[in-house]
Amino acid sequence: MLVTPAYAATTGAAPSGAGFIVQVLPLVLIFVVFYFLLIRPQQKRMQQHRSMVEGVKKGDVAVTSGGLIGKVTKVDEAEIELEIASGVKVRVVKSMLSDIRPAGGKPAND
Repeated sequence: MLVTPAYAATTGAAPSGAGFIVQVLPLVLIFVVFYFLLIRPQQKRMQQHRSMVEGVKKGDVAVTSGGLIGKVTKVDEAEIELEIASGVKVRVVKSMLSDIRPAGGKPAND
């Protein structure tokens, strides 16, 4: 006969505990790297922004994410009122603030 019988190779039962750990270890390491390089710094930035927004008070100079700079004239729970020019006031949602500069800053060069 020209055809020889083929036999399936026996591979054993389930993978051993050490083999499983070796397979899962790279995934765990990738998650740890992502946590320390991406997730944790982002959470810190969000916490700093939240505390900055909660600490805004009347008289501070605020910068919005759109680039408007003005003096805070009124603070509500979710909004603030900015005076961007004499007599020109706009309402801004607090979460759209990008920077708060304390009142009594350095005077302009006159």
